[in-house]
Amino acid sequence: MGDKKAIPTPVKRIGRWVRSRSVREQVSLGAGVAFMILVLLKIFVKSHTHFFFVTQLAHCAGILVLVYKLSITKTCSGLSLKTQELTAIFLAMRIITYFGFIRDLHVILDSLTLASTLWVIYMIRFKLKSTYMQELDNMPLYYVLVPCAVIAIIGHPGWQIHIVTRFLYVYLMTIEAVSVLPQLRLIQNAKMVEPFTAHYVFALGVARFFTCANWIFMLIDTRGAYLTQIGQGHLYILVALIAEVVQTFILADFCYYYVKSVIEGQRTMRLPSFV
Repeated sequence: MGDKKAIPTPVKRIGRWVRSRSVREQVSLGAGVAFMILVLLKIFVKSHTHFFFVTQLAHCAGILVLVYKLSITKTCSGLSLKTQELTAIFLAMRIITYFGFIRDLHVILDSLTLASTLWVIYMIRFKLKSTYMQELDNMPLYYVLVPCAVIAIIGHPGWQIHIVTRFLYVYLMTIEAVSVLPQLRLIQNAKMVEPFTAHYVFALGVARFFTCANWIFMLIDTRGAYLTQIGQGHLYILVALIAEVVQTFILADFCYYYVKSVIEGQRTMRLPSFV
C-alpha cells in the first residue's frame, strides 16, 4: 500500500492560506475580523452588563490556565508576580466599591477571581519561588501605582458617592487598564513565551477586547455624552479611554503572534523585541 496524503482539514487549509499572506495582509485580515466581531456584538448584545460577564469569564479562563500550570507543571516560569499583585489590588478595590452601588453577582464573580489570584500569588511567592524569573520581572510597581494615584486624585466621576469610594473607583480603573504591563515586560525580556503563559495573556487580550468594545458602544449609545464630560473636568474619562486603547493595541500585538504561532503549530512562542 502506498502512502496517501491526508486531506487537509478546513482549519489547516485556512492556516496555510493565512501563512501565505504578507504581514500587512495578515494585519488587515485581523483588523477586519475584529471589526466584524464588533458589528456582531453591537447587533446581538443589548446590555452593557453582558460585556462585564464575558470579560470576567475570559479573565477566569486565564486564571484557570494558571491554576493548571502551577498545579500540574509545578513551575511559575514566565509568570509576572507583579501583574498578579496589581490584579489583586484592583479586584479588592472594586469589591469595596461594589458594596455602594452594584449587585451581588458582580461581587461574587470578582471575589472568586480575587481568591484565585491570591492563590497564584501564594504559589509564586512561596511554593514555586525557585522557578520565579525575578530578574526578568523587573518593572517596579510604583511605575504603575503612583501615576494611577495621581490620576485618581485629579479625575473624578462626578457621582454623589463618598469621596473615598470615588477615589478607589478611578484608581482601580486606571490600575486595571495597565496591570498587564509587568507581564508584557517580562515577555519582552524573555523573548520567548511558554504555552500556558501564552494562553493566559491571550485570555487577558480577549478580556481587554470586550472591555474596549464596551467603551466604544457606550460612546455610541450616549452619542458622545461621555466625551463632553471631559470638558467639564472629568479627566478620568479621557485617561481611561487612552489607557484602554493603548493596552488593547499592545495585547492585540501579542494576540497576533499567539494566533500566528497556533496556526504554524509552534508550541513555544518567540516574539520580536518590540512586543
